[in-house]
Amino acid sequence: MQGLSAAPPAAFLLLLLLRLSALLLPAAAAPGAERELNPSSRLAAGAARVALQYLNYQAASPAALRALGQVRKATVKNIPDSGHKYYLQFTTEDYKSGENAGSCLATVLYPKTMSPPVVNIKCVPTKDQKQIQEEDNKLYQKFRHQTKPITGNNIPDSYGNIEPALEPVWALAVAGSSYIMWEKSTESLGYFMAQVKSVKQWIRKDDFVEFDYTVLLHEIPTQEIISCHMRLTWLPGHPLKVKYFCASANQGLEDGSGMESGSASAILHERGANF
Repeated sequence: MQGLSAAPPAAFLLLLLLRLSALLLPAAAAPGAERELNPSSRLAAGAARVALQYLNYQAASPAALRALGQVRKATVKNIPDSGHKYYLQFTTEDYKSGENAGSCLATVLYPKTMSPPVVNIKCVPTKDQKQIQEEDNKLYQKFRHQTKPITGNNIPDSYGNIEPALEPVWALAVAGSSYIMWEKSTESLGYFMAQVKSVKQWIRKDDFVEFDYTVLLHEIPTQEIISCHMRLTWLPGHPLKVKYFCASANQGLEDGSGMESGSASAILHERGANF
């Protein structure tokens, strides 16, 4: 009778395990090597969205808001001791009208440390800068000369509609909340502004306009709704100042407060409102 087969040698088992791992696990980019991404992937769209949120906040301009159009090209590089860096080419749309707003080149580095994504972005403008300044100034003058503070709730409403009188308040909230969304974003978590739950204007004696907002952020992919209180101060041509704290709808207080300022230049969920 033929005896039982001998146990396979350890080297053979190790080789078999390595081959199985190669089949089951995604290929990791070598340090410093770029890896092509599917432009329609969640990672590519998420990085492009973060770059635009940073841009919208830095612009400090309700009239210059951009939404993501389409990611054309995306690669990622593993930077040793730093994190993953995304290289992106994408188109943008005017936040309000949906018209073409030009293309952008951006890099987004997600640090391994607990700090916001590092963004560099350059865009080709299609909207005249003088027109943007005129629209911002018209909006500012309307805010500045309010005798009665502006207040509002549930913007947009449950049907996705925004009263024309509250459109400027919504646009300013998008610019301010873009700072929160950029700062909170990670490689695996992104955000859309879903709704302005409430807004109240504070009448100031200086040239700035100031608003208190409660905004609801939609966290992707968890589908969680995050409530954030935001104090926003704005003057055209000056940095946008934002102070905030956020609380999860299910978990209570989530973050402390942040304050940042920036100077001078959203997405399908955010543009879902009907202007």
